[in-house]
Amino acid sequence: MTPPPDRDPIDQPTIRGSVPPLRAWIRTFLIGLCMGSADGVPGVSGGTIALIAGIYERLIAAITAVTPGRIIRFLRALSPLDGGVDLRGAFAELIEVDIWFLLSLVAGVGVAVVIVTRIVHIASQETPALLFGFFFGLIAASAVVLLRSLTVDSPFQIGTGVVGFLLAFVVSGVSNTAADGGSLVLVFIAGMIGVSAMILPGISGSLLLIILGQYDRMSTALTEFVDALIALATGGTVEDVTTTAIPVVTFILGGLVGLFTIARVVRRALDYNRRATLAFLVALVVGALRAPVVEVRSEVGFSTDVLIAFIAAAAIGAAFLLVLDWYAVDLDLDKV
Repeated sequence: MTPPPDRDPIDQPTIRGSVPPLRAWIRTFLIGLCMGSADGVPGVSGGTIALIAGIYERLIAAITAVTPGRIIRFLRALSPLDGGVDLRGAFAELIEVDIWFLLSLVAGVGVAVVIVTRIVHIASQETPALLFGFFFGLIAASAVVLLRSLTVDSPFQIGTGVVGFLLAFVVSGVSNTAADGGSLVLVFIAGMIGVSAMILPGISGSLLLIILGQYDRMSTALTEFVDALIALATGGTVEDVTTTAIPVVTFILGGLVGLFTIARVVRRALDYNRRATLAFLVALVVGALRAPVVEVRSEVGFSTDVLIAFIAAAAIGAAFLLVLDWYAVDLDLDKV
């Protein structure tokens, strides 16, 4: 095997020499569990957890290291071009994107998301008032925390905030139930937007899925897909797996595209005009307060008992997020 001419084979890492110790794997996996749990509920951001855990800069560096040039070099190293397949050269490109860190982190996030979405799926069927009341509290407290950290001092910033609020308020007026029949294109777009937002501290990807009316749909789709996989091991059919996999795979593909496109656009917007961009993002959170109310109204309606349950759950959700914010000390949006 002949490595590409621009890389010295002596400098290429070996798989054995690059594998981190078990303790590092476990720590990163546990952080992934916390991030996934946060990403699974609206109002809490996995990016905030990454910031608290001290891995945010490493995560952003790993994501931004995935460039078209690096992907091309990786594929060329695995092809018979340039003198033959170069496995060490291909692996060297993976090391440049901190592959072991990403694998353990994504594994933790994936496990947590599966667990959280199952809980949400059951709660949405059994106690929608409590579930969406809890979400309302999370979103409201998140808005308070973000607004406290935001400084707006120009008409342009105010304008972007108004646009963000109106956009979220109008779009979140469509309930998840009404949006369940949306096309796979909408699922793909939801993946692009939701996943890209999950890495931004203070901005919840799940919240954006609620605004788009896709949160309950994707929670149900993931639960059904996991159930089909489990059933396959006990005599289920492959057809059930492939059918339930379609929306999940579509969402994941959209998420990958969004992670390397929309997330970069948001980062550039933050670099260009940080305060206006943050005003828009925070206003989205405020406008999204309409979504849980619409969900409860469409699912069960607001009677006295439902309203009391909704308010109680909202208080618990708000208290939960405020406690999280307390341990996070102060979220400085200027460091996002």
